[in-house]
Amino acid sequence: MSLVYKILPRSDWDEALARGRFDGSAVDLEDGYIHFSTAAQAQETAARHFGGQPGLVVVAVAAADLGAVLRWEPSRGGQLFPHLYGPLDPALAQSVTDAPLGADGAPQLGALA
Repeated sequence: MSLVYKILPRSDWDEALARGRFDGSAVDLEDGYIHFSTAAQAQETAARHFGGQPGLVVVAVAAADLGAVLRWEPSRGGQLFPHLYGPLDPALAQSVTDAPLGADGAPQLGALA
């Protein structure tokens, strides 16, 4: 199973659980899709876009569960990144783990599959 990862504040995830859907963070709404990363991309994404932000979680979702609204598109350095063109059903989360800040201020994502 291929997993994709969404990094976001725990408060946003808690709100998504209460609403039964996650429509995206501010940057997702601005760009028109929900940004995800692969396991190989996630730590750089965390350091680049979430440095110094406490209270983050990493949500893992099976790419296959997202269906045709998940598209792989070129982004940073031409790498293909997973972008979700629609809301995320929180029930699809395989796991939700805390991402505490490391000594360098970057969120620590732990071992990703």
